[in-house]
Amino acid sequence: MTNPSSLLREHALAFRSLHVPGRPLILPNAWDVASARLVEDAGAGAVATTSAGVARALGAADGERLDRERAPAVVAGIAGAVRVPVTADVESGWADDPAGVARTVRAVLDAGAVGVNIEDALHGPGPAPLRPVAEHLAAGADGIFVPGAVDPETVRELAGGIDAPLNVMAGPGAPPAGELAALGVARVSVGAGIAQAAHALVRRAARELLGTGTYGAQDAGLDYGTLNALMGEGR
Repeated sequence: MTNPSSLLREHALAFRSLHVPGRPLILPNAWDVASARLVEDAGAGAVATTSAGVARALGAADGERLDRERAPAVVAGIAGAVRVPVTADVESGWADDPAGVARTVRAVLDAGAVGVNIEDALHGPGPAPLRPVAEHLAAGADGIFVPGAVDPETVRELAGGIDAPLNVMAGPGAPPAGELAALGVARVSVGAGIAQAAHALVRRAARELLGTGTYGAQDAGLDYGTLNALMGEGR
């Protein structure tokens, strides 16, 4: 039987090795067990959570409204359902101080994640949107996100000027993943984009059914057997 801590270390090393400039790790973000299984089944080398998607699935708005009690349970469910490494988006760490952020990181690692995203933004009241530079500059991150940066020349400069793998959050309007790879990007993810697309389908199908009484929005749905088989697979 494989030792759980040994397996997590193996996953952590594998996950880190997937961040290669020019040959990026592509991450279609998940927000629950079903979406994580679908992402893995599509061929992803790892599963990344979206904090916004997880928050909404738990009935909360995005923006540091979760906590280290509820969110790690979602991470644990995902980590227990897939065979690939899992990385968790924990917003700003659901804490105001480094010690609190460390407790959050420990909670998601204990839940089975091997990677963590931590924002340098403050979501509470006040004029300063970012944490003080001294709290996050050269703090030991293995990769850097610069949200919103998708302009090719900007991405190229960031990839060449940052001494760590560059992570780009892409979506409609951004260059394709292959073009981002050519610019030196090491990881491409989509944040809450896929979750929001799924939610848009729910709204469209519900409005159609309640409005015209028809079912066209459901035409592209996965069939019952496919989903049941996917969810019935063991780890």
